[in-house]
Amino acid sequence: MSTVHSSPDAGLSPRVKAVFDDIRATRGSDFINHFWRYLAFDPPLLESTWAEVKRVMATPSALDPLTKELLYIAVSVANGCGYCVHSHTAAARAKGMTAAQHADLLAVVGLAAKTNHLVTALQVPVDPAFDCEARAAAS
Repeated sequence: MSTVHSSPDAGLSPRVKAVFDDIRATRGSDFINHFWRYLAFDPPLLESTWAEVKRVMATPSALDPLTKELLYIAVSVANGCGYCVHSHTAAARAKGMTAAQHADLLAVVGLAAKTNHLVTALQVPVDPAFDCEARAAAS
């Protein structure tokens, strides 16, 4: 039920092949998942998306790789992206996520969804203590 065709390895354009080769090298795996294969219909979009994913998810930063995957799962749940929930849950498991961590993550996601909906429904105003500008003005 996709809207474009998947790109098999045979007959890839040089631009797509270069991105797929970089994905393989970066991840240390020959596996190219469906997301990249379907995104390959548009080489510039594939290139820019991979560059951003590589920069944010694969480059060392202040967040460790497992934390990044847990955040990605939470946002994917909130956005209703089943594909990303599955792929990033698999990635989190590969990075050491335990069953207990997964359960805790889902409890936090569920709680956040509930309290977010309540705050939105009630239109609760933001406390000045949580507002950087209000705190700065008060000092």
